[in-house]
Amino acid sequence: QVQLVESGGGLVQAGGSLRLSCSASGSIFSYYDMAWFRQAPGKQRDFVAGINWRGESKTYAESVKGRFMISRDNAKNTVALQMDSLKPEDTAIYYCAGRYLSNVGKDLISSYDYWGQGTQVTVSS
Repeated sequence: QVQLVESGGGLVQAGGSLRLSCSASGSIFSYYDMAWFRQAPGKQRDFVAGINWRGESKTYAESVKGRFMISRDNAKNTVALQMDSLKPEDTAIYYCAGRYLSNVGKDLISSYDYWGQGTQVTVSS
């Protein structure tokens, strides 16, 4: 079992930056692949970025490549999402997700067993 808690969301102007953090507890975090998903009002939950258990493999959605960066610190049981050059279309609730290490694509939402409660990110134009 893994418990996930996100923090760092908020309101920012377009072009600004935010850093989201996800704190994990309850199991051996270092054996878990981690990811960020987001869900805008009235839309499905979409993949944003994923990182494998060792932190050596990262995957990004096309819409955030070059602007967002995912990282993890296994010593602190945390995963972060640095978001730069934010756009109004990045507005959504951002969710941290985890799964036991797997070869399945990081963007497969059904492969994640553990979810945080979400944190709101709002980007004003």
